Amino acid sequence: MNAVAFISFLVVITIVAATSWLKVRKRKIVSTGDLLFAGKSLNYTAVGTALFFTNISAAEFIGGSEAVYLNNMTVMAWGVSSVFAMLLVAEFIIPVYLRGAISTTPDFLESRYDKQTKTWVSCIFLISYLLNLLPIILYSGAIAINGLFHLSDILNVGYTGTIWLLVWCIGLAGSLYAVLGGLKAIVISDMMLGICLLTSAFLLAYFGLQHIGNGDWKNGVNTILSSKTAHLNAIGNATDTVPFSTIFTGMLLINLFYWGTEQVIVQQALAARNLQASQKGMVLACVGKLLGPFIFLLPGIIAVHLYKTVHIQNTTEVFPRLISDVSPPVISGFIAAVVFGAAITAFSQALNSSTTLFILNFYKPYKQRKNQSFTDASLLKATKRFEVFASLLAMFVAPLIIFSSGGFYTYMQKANAVFSIPIFTIMFIGFVSRKIPPIAAKVGLIFCVCGYLLSQIVFDTGIHFLHVLAMLFLLTVILMMVIGKLYPNKAIYAPSQRNTDNLKPWKNRHVFYVFLLSAMILLFILFSKAGIAG
Repeated sequence: MNAVAFISFLVVITIVAATSWLKVRKRKIVSTGDLLFAGKSLNYTAVGTALFFTNISAAEFIGGSEAVYLNNMTVMAWGVSSVFAMLLVAEFIIPVYLRGAISTTPDFLESRYDKQTKTWVSCIFLISYLLNLLPIILYSGAIAINGLFHLSDILNVGYTGTIWLLVWCIGLAGSLYAVLGGLKAIVISDMMLGICLLTSAFLLAYFGLQHIGNGDWKNGVNTILSSKTAHLNAIGNATDTVPFSTIFTGMLLINLFYWGTEQVIVQQALAARNLQASQKGMVLACVGKLLGPFIFLLPGIIAVHLYKTVHIQNTTEVFPRLISDVSPPVISGFIAAVVFGAAITAFSQALNSSTTLFILNFYKPYKQRKNQSFTDASLLKATKRFEVFASLLAMFVAPLIIFSSGGFYTYMQKANAVFSIPIFTIMFIGFVSRKIPPIAAKVGLIFCVCGYLLSQIVFDTGIHFLHVLAMLFLLTVILMMVIGKLYPNKAIYAPSQRNTDNLKPWKNRHVFYVFLLSAMILLFILFSKAGIAG
């Protein structure tokens, strides 16, 4: 471990943490609203950076670089194409949530279907967060830090043992952030880390290109544009990890689910002071997603040229190894701090949302059913206890991901898909219809989950899992419509109108929508055989 790199790492982490603490210490947390929603006071800059950093963690750096190194830029589709889904969410879905004074996405399902559907989906969300999302964030962060500082060699405890140790370090740090500072502290850290992220991406690109250009970054650019250009192609065919056709099927559905119904994302948008701040924040996050190929994937392209004659056994180490090999120690420490900070805030955000679901959808209703009294102080105490439990569970599960097969990014997306499309399907039907009964939502949920698991575990369909998801979505929609035809709701559903304040939309949003969609299309053209991949 280079001492300069480690000192640089500690300095950056200390500055970010200290600034967050100084900003929030004057604001006392006295209720769950303060802890979980920052008092619904965030401006658009805070919302945008929170949305972007909630979406990224060390998994983006690790998984993106690995995918490009092994294949090509087709993995870019996940982030870049999400812009279309994000704009749909900003225009149509967020206003519904704000108008109905919704705190969690299952709240909508209760008003649209019934309380049992809300409970089912809340359980699914919690299981997904505790056993998938939180462990993935911890695992990817541990891989990144170990690769940057080579702790497994220094500590001499083996690779697996080092991952266990780092998982617990990140988990404990993230837990303290969530428990002591709440959403407000996380958002402040996100804003600072956003600036650091752009700076580190520029520095890593510069030093990486300089390295493969024998001291001249311009020669490095010429090298990646003139050789191994197949890795620059983002238009995947049927044999690629992400075929281009999947953008229009399962990927679109997953992106709509993630940005429109995933609690860990929706909670950031709902913490905005008004609808305008929420829509502007979503647009700002879209800008970050369009920069994604240059932030998360360019390191993989540089690695293709840097390690063309080197066999890397564990390809998840590509990103941290690149940083160690091409960056001066002080810059390596700086980038390591950004990655570590992203892992901590992403973990804290996910922990915050998991707790929101538990407290508002399980603990508080249970107390009400039992006619047991509770105060803001008692709810706050229960909130912090659950955060500790969720953290410990995730820290035990995370190291087990090391035994998963296939690319890390593919594993992450397949695991997320188990529950995402089933939940999105019943949410979608809830938005577009008013007569489909609660029983249809329950049957559709079970059918879609079981169908996906069978297609991935029992039957080898030979069809890309994203196309399978699209097929299951259509079949589930048809099934729910048939049930609705046979057993329609006796009372037609009427959307909730519990909140009428601060719902004025952003006046100039459509101009920005057109600009962002145009930029999205141009990026796909740039990274294609018609562009630099040709």
